[in-house]
Amino acid sequence: MRKKRIKRAIAAFVVLLAIAALILNLNRIIASRYEILGADVSHWQGDVDFSLLEQQGVRFAFIKATEGSAHVDEKFEENLARVQGTDMKFGFYHFFSFDSPAETQAENYIARVPALENLLPPVIDVEYYGDYFRRPPEIEPVQAQLRAMIDRLEAHYGKKPILYATQRAYRRYIQGAFDDCDLWIRSIYLPPLNADWTFWQYTDRARLNGYSGAEKFIDLNVFCGDAEAFARYCHS
Repeated sequence: MRKKRIKRAIAAFVVLLAIAALILNLNRIIASRYEILGADVSHWQGDVDFSLLEQQGVRFAFIKATEGSAHVDEKFEENLARVQGTDMKFGFYHFFSFDSPAETQAENYIARVPALENLLPPVIDVEYYGDYFRRPPEIEPVQAQLRAMIDRLEAHYGKKPILYATQRAYRRYIQGAFDDCDLWIRSIYLPPLNADWTFWQYTDRARLNGYSGAEKFIDLNVFCGDAEAFARYCHS
């Protein structure tokens, strides 16, 4: 009887491992159906060789520019110079602070990110940090600040910003309130079935050649559309 119980336990463990492996690979399998692959990078990736990323099929990049009212990513200037030497489409994101006014956050971004031709729309990254994981900010004040920043960036760049959000931040602040903005959704365990997305960050555990930072992984994303749709999007 004991041997049978051990065999059953081993069999159950193997089944659980198989299910876990399937879940971990499900996003990659589904994401592979989309033609347009992209990456997002910051100082965590260190020195980025965008040409080498491009050779591995990366067609677009979102690069961290700013955070809050004063912080600038330490690799921003270098990444800006390097990505312009490729055929890759690119844009820049701002990490939204719950502790700073929208006006000064927008000015921080505008002061650093040039209004280049065919630049992808500016991105506002909305996610929890620090104690806000346990005590999320109230909904209405955050939405008001987001709307103010959206309007300021759109007025300057002539493009409606993209909103990046984790699933929790999307459900609390974005869903139903910002349908005029394209959505870049983070959903790294399962496909984003509850959101009408334009970009999907499907993994934060990819490995590619072309970067040398402290972070050994790189985030990968896909665009919801084929090459023709992406070309139209980039020139809209």
